[in-house]
Amino acid sequence: MDPLTILWLVFVAIVIGVSALDLFVITHSHSAGGVKSALQWTGLWISVAFAFAGLVYYMHPKGPETALLFITGYLTEYSLSVDNLFVFILIFSMMNVKDFAQPKLIKAGILLSIVLRIGFILFGVALVERFHWLIPCFGVLLIWTAWKMLTSGEDEHIDPTHNLFYRAAAKVFPLYSGDPETRKLVIRHDGRLCITPLFLVFLVIGSTNVVFALDSIPAIMGISQDPFVVVTSSVFAVLGLGSLFFAIRGVMTMFKFLQHGVSIILFFIGAKMIADLYPPLAGWFKLHLFVPLMVIAIVLIVSIILSVWHNRMEEFAKKNQKQS
Repeated sequence: MDPLTILWLVFVAIVIGVSALDLFVITHSHSAGGVKSALQWTGLWISVAFAFAGLVYYMHPKGPETALLFITGYLTEYSLSVDNLFVFILIFSMMNVKDFAQPKLIKAGILLSIVLRIGFILFGVALVERFHWLIPCFGVLLIWTAWKMLTSGEDEHIDPTHNLFYRAAAKVFPLYSGDPETRKLVIRHDGRLCITPLFLVFLVIGSTNVVFALDSIPAIMGISQDPFVVVTSSVFAVLGLGSLFFAIRGVMTMFKFLQHGVSIILFFIGAKMIADLYPPLAGWFKLHLFVPLMVIAIVLIVSIILSVWHNRMEEFAKKNQKQS
């Protein structure tokens, strides 16, 4: 059996194992106060991704190059996944979803994210292989996305009540909201099959996942067009999001500038894709594969440091106001 096939089999085994553990075991143990546990599990899943990168380094026919592209793609997609979770938290808040119902919706959202990302990304790879001129077009789309993300306010991500699927379902299907403690998406009431408010929440999350999955295509295409790198890095970025959700929900204030960091990353990748039109610059990037990884890592670290510093300055200012 060739090394690439072994790597694919290891990847599938990890995806099945991590998904089963995170979605059906760990998520149940998290609560509003389980931030420490969520952070520990999140750290474990990140370690698993980097361990897989090490395996790629030693086993893949193009080990060092592929491992570097995998880590770069993973960090890019992971940063997008974090932004996705911020939207989930906003949706839950705006639609008044209780804590006990959130794990089930997160499970469904993560599974949908995995399926959509694989489907859309493989479709994107097939398109790029046939129509190479799409790469600069994807670059323009990324820069536009970065600009919209950078200029939008904190509450402008999504308005659930304006969602097309939300409005259509609310009009077509009878809505049952008599049991606020229900965890079901669909329920039978008075002989009729009715949808619950959680079903409407799931529709909003699902349609949002479609948008984020579409964003993943140009983002990962800017790193590599190798199907192995594209699929593995994207799916690894989604694994363990259940744990990450509860970690972020508990420490949201630490990530005030993360959205700005993600915007800068998308802008950089988009510019890199447009540079494909200029052969000397495109060739320079191919010879310096470490550059995108360095840029992504530095931007993420700086955005987190600035967020922590900003929070401490706010706390310091509040203490001074109380003392005066």
